[in-house]
Amino acid sequence: MAGTLRDEVVVVTGAARGMGAEHVRGLVGAGAKVIATDVLDEEGDALARSLGDRVVYLHHDVTREEDWVRVVAQAEARFGPVRHLVNNAGIVTFGAIEAMSPETFRHTLDVNLTGCWLGMHVAIPSIKRAGGGSIVNVSSTAGLQGYGNLGAYVASKWGLRGLTKTAALELGRHGIRVNLIHPGPIRTPMIADLDADQLTSTQPIPRVGEPAEVTALLLYLLADATYSTGHEFVIDGGATVGQVFDTLEAL
Repeated sequence: MAGTLRDEVVVVTGAARGMGAEHVRGLVGAGAKVIATDVLDEEGDALARSLGDRVVYLHHDVTREEDWVRVVAQAEARFGPVRHLVNNAGIVTFGAIEAMSPETFRHTLDVNLTGCWLGMHVAIPSIKRAGGGSIVNVSSTAGLQGYGNLGAYVASKWGLRGLTKTAALELGRHGIRVNLIHPGPIRTPMIADLDADQLTSTQPIPRVGEPAEVTALLLYLLADATYSTGHEFVIDGGATVGQVFDTLEAL
């Protein structure tokens, strides 16, 4: 029997565009009330206006604890206690380990890893007040394997795996499930400058994924996966399974 998200309060970070915006649309379609946050205010405001009074957009730097406190407080004031948290915000930074500045490395971890920790740290009391709920952290296939010149991004996404499992162990007895999504190449601004055909040509499913496909998995984890916690769900066209070659010469 399918679960429901009707009138449940969900906070989604990195919500102004790409996967985050699609998650907000899908949640509204499922009947949820959404606090959509980002630092891209023009796009975030436009998204909220397009979806009506079940969505509130808030400017939000996920690396700042005071921003998280404000977001949760405004969610409770507008809709009630937070039931679900979707830690979707993230950045990608390119650079070899030798060449990248320590400041860039630290900032990447601050957004992609510390930002998720802060979100859980601040939101957990609200989720408890809601009577339980769930948290979904968004990692990447970079949390499952290495990528050259993406050391900061890879480190942050691998770290998020351990953080998710620890949170699941701590929160299960409070009725809070914590799971992780590993998207592969998804059609978002993050990969807009890359050659999609080249990127996916050796995958078992040789195409870029659509944000709506990730949203479908997210909705399942929030509403239906009531006996799953601390687990990792991969949506990557089979990219991390291995590579498909048409001819032996390609080897």
